[in-house]
Amino acid sequence: MPSRGDLEKLKNWGRRNFMQCNKIKCNVMHLDQGKLKYHFMLGDEQIKRSCTQRDLGVLVDERLDMTQQCALTAQKANRVLACIKSSVASRARERILPLYFSPMRPHLQMGILL
Repeated sequence: MPSRGDLEKLKNWGRRNFMQCNKIKCNVMHLDQGKLKYHFMLGDEQIKRSCTQRDLGVLVDERLDMTQQCALTAQKANRVLACIKSSVASRARERILPLYFSPMRPHLQMGILL
């Protein structure tokens, strides 16, 4: 677990390398099961807490549960399917399947595999 000193070292490293940490974009997410929640400071400001965080396109929550990720993936797939249905006049299987597999399959695979 990072200590106050670790965050100070990060801040000082950034200052030496002419890089500043954007405190507004910094979040703390507690993954432990304990009820004690630590407060982390970056300089003189407290870093805000977050229940969920998106990292590399994957939505992670405190319980490391993928329910929200799967729900968002299903929503996105349904929106793409609605666009296909509204823009294609023909309901022939040979026309719908290529349209279905090209834009939707990557979204569904990403949500399922992660």
